[in-house]
Amino acid sequence: MKTRLIAAVIFVPLIFIVLFFLPAYVLAGVVSIICAISAYELLQAILGNQNMRTRIYAAISAAIIPIGSYFEITLIVFPVVFLVLMSLMFFEAISTFGTDNKITFFQVLTTLFAGALMPLMMSSLINLKLLPGGHLLVLLPFIVAFVTDGGAYFTGVAVGKRKAFPLVSPKKTIEGCIGGLVAGTLGVALLGLIVVLSTSISVLFWALIIYGILGSVFSQLGDLTFSLIKREFEIKDYGKLIPGHGGMLDRFDSMIFVAPAIYLLVRLIPAIMV
Repeated sequence: MKTRLIAAVIFVPLIFIVLFFLPAYVLAGVVSIICAISAYELLQAILGNQNMRTRIYAAISAAIIPIGSYFEITLIVFPVVFLVLMSLMFFEAISTFGTDNKITFFQVLTTLFAGALMPLMMSSLINLKLLPGGHLLVLLPFIVAFVTDGGAYFTGVAVGKRKAFPLVSPKKTIEGCIGGLVAGTLGVALLGLIVVLSTSISVLFWALIIYGILGSVFSQLGDLTFSLIKREFEIKDYGKLIPGHGGMLDRFDSMIFVAPAIYLLVRLIPAIMV
């Protein structure tokens, strides 16, 4: 717990600086690195040490897609990257069929998920940053995800009794899930209050409440999804990169769901009028 808190104290301010103060190309670079490492970690967890080339293909693909989002050419970059990655994987599957190192259809799909779909979802962070008022909007998915996670943990420790999904996440309780939803919603509302009090920007709080509720649901779904994968393949963490948190994917798993959800909500129901 102590190591986890120390890591949070160090990394949270750094993340805030990247999101709020630094230009979008810095965020694009950071997201690119996060996606590449996360893709590698997922395939390492699922496939083990076999077929190293698949992890390299996925990591390179995952690094390229966020850069395409920064230059606002996702509609070109993503199909090209997806096609190349898919072609490479099926060529590998054809070439290795019948050998000890054969690549199965399951491995092809897993590599496409890690190397293309995950970074496409994460690239929503860059899309948010590029919008008017993006330095504020891009904070929303992080506030929802991190505050939901903290709220769920502390509520679960304090009053949690009924297990929510014991076979997938043994420590997660129904009370913790509710506490996380309330905390995530309050966190987004607090950001809105700070914006109103410190700037001339208009804020629709009812829309922020929707962001918080739906964002928290997707955050917890993302966390449970990657916990399910860990249970299925009997691993504790995806890596050891971040002390007290595990691998990169352990820390940013919920963001894969939250970032696109918040981006869609921002486009459909604008809450912060810049």
